[in-house]
Amino acid sequence: MATPHIEVNDKNLFGKTVLMPGDPLRAKFVAETYLTDIKLINQVRNMFAYTGNYQGKKITVMGSGMGMPSIGIYSYELYKFYDVENIIRIGSCGAYDPNLKLYDVIIARDAYSESSFAKVAYNYPENILPASEHLVQALNASAKKLAIPVTNATIHSSDVFYRHQGDVFRDVRDKHGCVAVEMESFALFANARFLGKHAACILTVSDSLVTKEETTAEERQTSFHKMMEIALDSAK
Repeated sequence: MATPHIEVNDKNLFGKTVLMPGDPLRAKFVAETYLTDIKLINQVRNMFAYTGNYQGKKITVMGSGMGMPSIGIYSYELYKFYDVENIIRIGSCGAYDPNLKLYDVIIARDAYSESSFAKVAYNYPENILPASEHLVQALNASAKKLAIPVTNATIHSSDVFYRHQGDVFRDVRDKHGCVAVEMESFALFANARFLGKHAACILTVSDSLVTKEETTAEERQTSFHKMMEIALDSAK
């Protein structure tokens, strides 16, 4: 049965593991670049979802949109109504750590947030939520196998992209040990915890709040191959 945001009527069209970039065009790129026998199964609001095969494994790639409310909706419906077991966010982030360079890859151990998402949805009081340990281990094993360096760390999930007060990134970095910022993982981890599912997040540094370097929109859409290949290998 279709949900308000996903038009798929047959839950078997989804793989048990979903790779979830924010950008639906990145989902399209991953599917067309890496998967075989792909099928477009959702395009409501242009939030594309593709299912195909990667080295014999059925995998779905679907956009989440930007921000916790958006990934909160899509991941909840995937977990709750389509029997998806694992969601791996494959996203971009802004570096807080001066040692991180453009295109470096981060595997999130956990996500810190000031967001009220987990409190409002599930009455969870914590402001740090962990990724699923076995998915983190799988991502690290794949990174090692592919000889791709990664950083395992706490990330900051923020509701706000444009801030005009204080030196927030240094405060969050120093108080909570966050090495980078993105906008989705805290909600994903909350949904997984509540529904008894599994979630992880692997990120590519797209810009630096320290050096002010940044990638282009096209590069963010099509150039994050290391992250994509680690996630795909781990999903096998």
